[in-house]
Amino acid sequence: MQAAIDAFEADGVRVAGLLMCSGLSCEGLPDVPAGYLARAVEKVRRAGGVYISDEVQGGFGRFGSHFWGHQKLGVTPDIVTMGKPMGNGHPLAGVVARRELIEDFAERNPMYFNTFAGNPVSCAAGMAVLDVIAEEGLQQNAQTVGRYVIGSLRALAAKHAAIGDVRGSGLFFAVEMVEDRASKAPAGSVARRVVNAMRERGVLISRIGLHDNILKIRPPMPFSTANADQLIDTLDAVLNSL
Repeated sequence: MQAAIDAFEADGVRVAGLLMCSGLSCEGLPDVPAGYLARAVEKVRRAGGVYISDEVQGGFGRFGSHFWGHQKLGVTPDIVTMGKPMGNGHPLAGVVARRELIEDFAERNPMYFNTFAGNPVSCAAGMAVLDVIAEEGLQQNAQTVGRYVIGSLRALAAKHAAIGDVRGSGLFFAVEMVEDRASKAPAGSVARRVVNAMRERGVLISRIGLHDNILKIRPPMPFSTANADQLIDTLDAVLNSL
């Protein structure tokens, strides 16, 4: 992080901030060292920037243990962006920031407005989503069913050499496909075949990561153990067919 800041400053560019997905979702949910984010944010803030947590994928209870992904990481952001699950399919997004940042923005941009801001239908959808998450215990469901899924995925990993690693928490999982366990060389083509075969069998997942070799599994929040069994059985059958 410091090297990047130094490079910007050497070119006469000030650091605006660090924008990071709270789960490093598109990078494949990597296990980052303890304290990594706190150290990175400290350097960014010292350089005059802010920490922006993108909760579009990880927010609203998906990680089970916490409602927001940044809470899991133990660092309070200056700005939080959110969307997607916020409206459960209805177009809705939001930005939350420290009061002093909003006040400073308003002072510098007195004419700013957003044509669709505060749309009553979108706001009603968002409020309904929050009600359902609370009333149906969906955050707790993510934690409970998530433990079941991660255990089942690890059992599959012990059975199939094409799985190099299994990561995740709550209802968000990454299954790393490799050429062999010794080298753990990324197997992007294998991941592509798995995703396509799963779709043909009625189960939708995707692939992510630098080499497109990581299966991204992010099921709906009401996901049940019965749904999980279907996912695991289908993935097992697909891996057996490779």
